[in-house]
Amino acid sequence: MKPFDYTAPASLDEATRAGARSATRFIAGGTTLVDLMKLEVETPEHLIDLNPLGDRDPSLGTVSDLPNGGLRIGALARMSDVAWTAPVKERYPVLSQALLLAASGQIRNMASIGGNLMQRPRCLYFRDVTANCNRRTPGTGCSAVGGLNRTHAVLGASDQCVATHPSDLAVALVALDAVLLTRDGAGERRIPLGQFFRRPGTTPDQEHDLRPGELITEVVVPRLDWAANSTYVKVRDRQSYEFALCSAAVALDVRDGAVADARVAVGGVGTVPWRLPGVEAALRGAPVSPAAFEDAAAVATEGATALAHNGYKLPLLRRTVVRALRELTRLEDRS
Repeated sequence: MKPFDYTAPASLDEATRAGARSATRFIAGGTTLVDLMKLEVETPEHLIDLNPLGDRDPSLGTVSDLPNGGLRIGALARMSDVAWTAPVKERYPVLSQALLLAASGQIRNMASIGGNLMQRPRCLYFRDVTANCNRRTPGTGCSAVGGLNRTHAVLGASDQCVATHPSDLAVALVALDAVLLTRDGAGERRIPLGQFFRRPGTTPDQEHDLRPGELITEVVVPRLDWAANSTYVKVRDRQSYEFALCSAAVALDVRDGAVADARVAVGGVGTVPWRLPGVEAALRGAPVSPAAFEDAAAVATEGATALAHNGYKLPLLRRTVVRALRELTRLEDRS
């Protein structure tokens, strides 16, 4: 780990000013950043500790109701606290489940909501400083394209980068049309989460829409009464702490045996959390039946492209969406 200096700012304004310097990183739980610093993938010269801000402004670390029926989640709130908060469990179970499936209990107790959304890719080449990686060092190439790419993306990739987005929480929030509130020296912004993450294209090192020194202060989850009927399914190599090979966040509005509306997003298969509007459209008006779910899920892989070792993700993606739909409507396979 390379040397760095450390600052604990007394206010958000002080934090954003300090964070605007080059080679600076914000730290909250540190569950991702510290690992990357040890590997020298991240080599900040300045660390800005955000935790004292939560002591001065408790709203940064808590969940609260909005007047319109939605929720606001402070960016410094810990994953475990949010997952077990009653309004989240009862009104947005997909969020609670995504958080509980995301990491071990120890990590959930430390990791912040903002930090979870900002975590870097889990690609083994990104984390190996001897390998070529355009996210880490632009212009050096992508070793994963012709290398070991079993866990990599089939949606949203480019010849510059094929790493998947690692956050389970982000998948659930994208399905719910969540919005980020951010702050920097120029003021506050509202950024729809579905527009926040950037596909790699020709600039894979530009992963998100934050400006230098800009901070996520809270996540706003809009009111969605039927989000209480939602679930998160995660398929991984092992049941204990592991990142997704494929996941699905699904919410359904079911009336009189048919789907009136749907929200579907998937993870583990895309370079960003991947909303599936085609699947949502196919579900609207469809009967709650295995056949209808299979037909809708067939749309999920439109535009997907497999690499040498991750072709299995195409049928896995369709099966994961079907599994989430069946579990949510209690049509589990009993054969």
